[in-house]
Amino acid sequence: MTVVASPERTALAAAPGTRHGNQTGARQADRLALLRLVAHGGQATVITIAALVPYAAGQGLTTRTAIVGGVIAAIWLTALNRAFAAGYRALGVAPTAMVGTATGLVAVAAATALLPGGEVGLLTLAAMTAGVGLSAGIWETAVQRTSIGRRRVLLVGTEELADRVEQQIDGVHASFDVVGCVDAARASDHCLAGLCAVVEAQQPDLVVLADERLRSEAVDRLLDAPNTFRVLGLSTFFEYALGRVPLRHVTPAWFMAVLHLHQRPYARWSKRTFDLVVSGVALVLALPLLPVIALAVWTTGRPLIYRQTRLGERGHPFSVLKFRTMRVDAEAPGCPQFAQACDARVTTVGRFLRRTHLDELPQLWNVIRGDMSIVGPRPERPEFVTMLEASVPHWTRRLLVKPGVTGWAQVHAGYAYDCESAAEKLSYDLWYIRHRRLSVDIAVCLRTATMMLRSMVARGRPA
Repeated sequence: MTVVASPERTALAAAPGTRHGNQTGARQADRLALLRLVAHGGQATVITIAALVPYAAGQGLTTRTAIVGGVIAAIWLTALNRAFAAGYRALGVAPTAMVGTATGLVAVAAATALLPGGEVGLLTLAAMTAGVGLSAGIWETAVQRTSIGRRRVLLVGTEELADRVEQQIDGVHASFDVVGCVDAARASDHCLAGLCAVVEAQQPDLVVLADERLRSEAVDRLLDAPNTFRVLGLSTFFEYALGRVPLRHVTPAWFMAVLHLHQRPYARWSKRTFDLVVSGVALVLALPLLPVIALAVWTTGRPLIYRQTRLGERGHPFSVLKFRTMRVDAEAPGCPQFAQACDARVTTVGRFLRRTHLDELPQLWNVIRGDMSIVGPRPERPEFVTMLEASVPHWTRRLLVKPGVTGWAQVHAGYAYDCESAAEKLSYDLWYIRHRRLSVDIAVCLRTATMMLRSMVARGRPA
């Protein structure tokens, strides 16, 4: 990583032989801007073709067909761009493309009903939807594999912090390139006088203000720079880039974002509708498996269904249902234990059920009853709450929402075996509480289904 610091070190960064000198950075930024413009043009082209070809095949190629098809393509392109602009780097390309395509489908169906002679048959509409969704997903995936999809990041903080941030984002995906760091400790002596010069030289897409003490002065300086970048704090950057909240930077004031005036609501009725639809479909699909799983569990003893008290929304206790995966004598009364990665108490059948998460199918009944949601933080046992709250600050804030059968933390961090892993999962749970919406729930369900399919064919993995 090239470190660009206060004014004295800017000259060093621009010296011959360095990776990101002033002129080199500006030329690279201009080149990327041109390539991104070409990428946007390519996206518009493939989506237009995907929408126009099925429409023209069904309606015949005429001037009116071309105009209506162009309107349809423009609607879908707008919906997809809005979906990708909403933070797809954390969600992933496929779920975002699905959400954008579905949103566009609703708008297209309404528009074609109003346009004179714009009626579209169901088969044609289905073909257009599939073509647009696949084209958008494939195109965005291809773009993200090139330098066009990377975002240039300039950090205002210490070099140590810059190295830590770069290590974090490199370990997850390659969508960001840390082009430099303005050393906040040294820059403070100069009142950040050289910050604008560094920004103009490096041409970042994002400026991350990691030092809270210098935020106001840094923003005041950045207002004088060309407005070709976006400014955000370190916590917001982690949320945007990694889909989790850095716990060391969380204060009680952070939770104001959950109650903020501009926080988009995820209405209880829409969340409940989503829960009922998904749980109903999942139960129908799982119906042939239930007697097979019950018979397999029966061979290891009884009971088949394991009931355990967990904490739900606002800390209300409820009885969670699972297929039993451990021995009947796995836990002595009054001696609760965390489950382990290779827990010796798990039966042979239970290892398969835990690996594939099929042991959690009875929790669909918890969803129908209203105790749980399809997506949310995993419910915890009340016996562990005092210990976790003492070791993991803000842990009980995950009780602000209903617990889920699966969740944002589950698809990123798996099981929690101790306080350290519980803290890691909390960083994802807090992200979900702040950013929960339909698109996130869809993304979690897709990832969960993919993980289940992969685990069913996996061999030799611990339960």
